[in-house]
Parts: sequence; structure tokens; C-alpha cells
Amino acid sequence: MSGSPSDPWTTASLVVIDLEGTGAQDRDDEAILEIALVPLVAGLPDMPTSYTTLINPGRPIGARPWLSPGLTDATLRRAPALADIERHLADRINARYLVGHNITVDWRLLHRQFPAIRPAGLIDTLRLARAHATGRSRALTALVHELGLTGRVNAAAPDSQPHRALWDTTATALLLPELVTRRWPTAPTLGELLAEAALPLNPEKQPTATAPQPALF
Repeated sequence: MSGSPSDPWTTASLVVIDLEGTGAQDRDDEAILEIALVPLVAGLPDMPTSYTTLINPGRPIGARPWLSPGLTDATLRRAPALADIERHLADRINARYLVGHNITVDWRLLHRQFPAIRPAGLIDTLRLARAHATGRSRALTALVHELGLTGRVNAAAPDSQPHRALWDTTATALLLPELVTRRWPTAPTLGELLAEAALPLNPEKQPTATAPQPALF
């Protein structure tokens, strides 16, 4: 399903992800509060088949200043639990390449909560942006603004906003083809894209950063 490395990258099975959680300070108790998935078809986001949902963490989270707007106890209390959405996630992720901006953050949390879900691999737009974007900031919203994509993101996800799962997923889904176009004069193969933007699935084997991670927003 995922595609051959010799095929054009636009024919591969790719799905973009963003998670919103309670925060890394919760360590192993970090809860997923919202998730969005946007498939790529011919290298572009396929919004009609996108999936997004709030998730009930099963405990109060309080008013934390770093939480995305709208993620309140009252709202999340009405959302489905993790167990209720696992099948939906597995159907959309298994055997597909999972794309994200600093994908290691999303994958570690997703894998911790859903260890049975197995994508074909990970593709990191942050890694690609570090090598081939022109601006100084590698934060998602800054990159999207710099590359003139903000209006397209707003049009594709009109009911969302920055730092919410669907907006950030849509932004990443539009960012990837823009970065690919800047890197390769003609459409690369999936193998060429993976050579520059892939990361290992095993969270314990992620490359060690030599410098502090940039802010994602």
C-alpha cells in the first residue's frame, strides 16, 4: 500500500498528522487531547477524507497556558475516549507513511498510546525545511507564512485555527509539496524523498539533536 521507493513520491500512500496533548511535562502521563489526519492524494491534501476529533483524556486537565485554544475540560468531557477512535486511526495510518512537522513528537505520543498502530515509515517536514527553506525560523506557522501558504490553509480548514490539530495538519500537508518543489526541479521518487526526510520508527533510535529544538509555532 505504501508505495515502491522507485515510484514518484506523489503516488505513495501518505497521511499527515498533528496531535495536541497535555504537554511534555506530563512525561509518560501525557494525554492526547486532539488529533487530525489528512491524506495526500497526488501530493496534495485531500480534505474530504480528512479525520479530526477531540479526545477525552479521562481526567481534568485544568487551564494550562500552553494548551491550544478551545481545549477545555468542559469541551473534552463530551469527546470520545482513546479506545473509541483506535480503529479509525489504524484504518488511516497502518501501512502508510506518516508525515508531520517534527514528527518525532507526534509519533512518540501516538505510539505510546496506540502501540499496535504501524505506519510504513515517518517523513519529517521539519527535517526537509532545515535543509531547504530560506527563512530563519523553522516553526510551522512561520514557514507557512513565509512561503505564502497561510491563505490556502485557512481556506482548506476554515473552521480551525493555528495550534489546533486540523489547521496544523493541513498546513503541514501543504508545506510538504512546497518544500519538495524547492528541493527537486522535477518530482522526486519516494526513495529520494525518504533519503532526505525520513526518520526511524523506533523512538529509541531517533537521531540525537546537536542543538536545541526550535519552537514549533
